[in-house]
Amino acid sequence: MINQQISEIAQRLHGLRDALEISASEMAAKTDITEDQYNLYESGNADIPMNYLCKVGQVFGIDTAVLINGDETHAQTYFVTRKGGGISVERSKAYKYRDLAGGFRGAKATPFLVTVDPSDAPMHLNSHPGQEFNLVEKGRMLLSIDGKEITLEEVMIIIL
Repeated sequence: MINQQISEIAQRLHGLRDALEISASEMAAKTDITEDQYNLYESGNADIPMNYLCKVGQVFGIDTAVLINGDETHAQTYFVTRKGGGISVERSKAYKYRDLAGGFRGAKATPFLVTVDPSDAPMHLNSHPGQEFNLVEKGRMLLSIDGKEITLEEVMIIIL
């Protein structure tokens, strides 16, 4: 079941496309996905990966935070996110994202604090191009990179 937040992000995707006066096929082509996949995202009936929202932001020159919560970013020199702060996105029960630079305009990277609830249920694996920084604060996390499995434990860092 898709949550209200995903539906709102889908509406913002549609609004962006409408404002740019481009078709769904053009939007899909510019962001390197199929038109069917784009239509699924815009319908609000599917989870929208964070890496896709970052891609949309890069391609169209808007901050990811605008897509996530609809608010314009304003900070240009610095931005402070206090403990427990940031723009919260709960894509599913397993993954909770917090955009830690959601108010900073023109950020060169989008740092997310991602909380993954422990579970014995099969986990959906995420894959995306680009780079990633992972820091495990508590617990352990298994990463699979190019067929190699790496277990990260507390205060271990991997940069992809």
